[in-house]
Amino acid sequence: MLKLVLIILIITINLINGAVVTKIKDITNINGIRENQLQGFGLVVGLEGTGDSKKATFTVQAYANMLKRYGINIDPSKINFDNVASVIVKATLPPFVRPGQKIDVIVATPGDAENLDGGLLLQTPLLGADGEVYAVAQGPVTIGGYNVKSGGSKAQKNHPTVGRVINGAMIEKDVPMEFVQNGKIQIILKNSDFTTLSRVIDVINNFFKEEIAKGIDGAAIDINIPEVYQNKIPQFLSSIQNLDVVTEAPAKIVINTRTGTIVMGENVKISKVAVSHGNLTVIIKSEDEVSQPEAFSQGQTTLITKSSVSAKEEGSSVMLLKDSPTINEVVSALNEIGATPRDIISILQAIKEVGALNAELELI
Repeated sequence: MLKLVLIILIITINLINGAVVTKIKDITNINGIRENQLQGFGLVVGLEGTGDSKKATFTVQAYANMLKRYGINIDPSKINFDNVASVIVKATLPPFVRPGQKIDVIVATPGDAENLDGGLLLQTPLLGADGEVYAVAQGPVTIGGYNVKSGGSKAQKNHPTVGRVINGAMIEKDVPMEFVQNGKIQIILKNSDFTTLSRVIDVINNFFKEEIAKGIDGAAIDINIPEVYQNKIPQFLSSIQNLDVVTEAPAKIVINTRTGTIVMGENVKISKVAVSHGNLTVIIKSEDEVSQPEAFSQGQTTLITKSSVSAKEEGSSVMLLKDSPTINEVVSALNEIGATPRDIISILQAIKEVGALNAELELI
């Protein structure tokens, strides 16, 4: 039987009763501080016969237009080459960059070029959504792979029609960041949660010993800037961002259906349910035992929950899955007997459909 490996990653850093301790800067964004997307249309030259063919008429027209800017007039219908390719150029403009700084750009061909490796991107203006030029890109293209053909055979690594120009764009215009409004700033949780939001507010107010933070909804928090920090905004933000806060670990399972990878939170639980899937059988037991103290020890009676998991492959049957501490035990048991990722994904989806999986299930 072919055994498939299922990767299960459970992040439990600084686990405290199903919650984790993290810094405010790791779970929030500052309203008004953001990245901006840039895009342009350019030409890559110097390819070794792997560029666009004449069928890519837009490449021919773009090349003719470029030559015209240099005083060279030529009939586009007479241009015949395969060492030039049209490319869409994309870049992300980080916040607080200044003119003269450089960023990477990504190039991808919309035509029928086969390989961009070794080509040179000609000077290309990069525009924002407002139509303004914020950067100019130029430089050698690398694809981080290869695409080799010989005698009808082909070897390829990565996508040769998508490449990168390292530090290929120079910033020409910056974007003002207005994140202070009427003497206050606003931070926004990356994942909205009223419990986490309340804890963030309490941590901030306790640190500054005054009520400066106020919740707006499940994600946004307005923070009044104290008088002593009016001229020290960076220091004020640094103080807030480095505060520790306890966050709730979400009950969520993310499944990559292509690779069979399953990532789950620690709080994922499964309720009592019966499952039958082909010839797979899973038995999960959870029993409560009473622990009695010794005579005259002045101890207390406690309730101890013991769980065990076993799995085997046999004739199809319906088995009862009792309450389990975590669904990780279910997946581990299935993985041990060599169940395929498709089997496990199908079982989890079925459990979710009947309402026995107390977590959000997300397929990617």
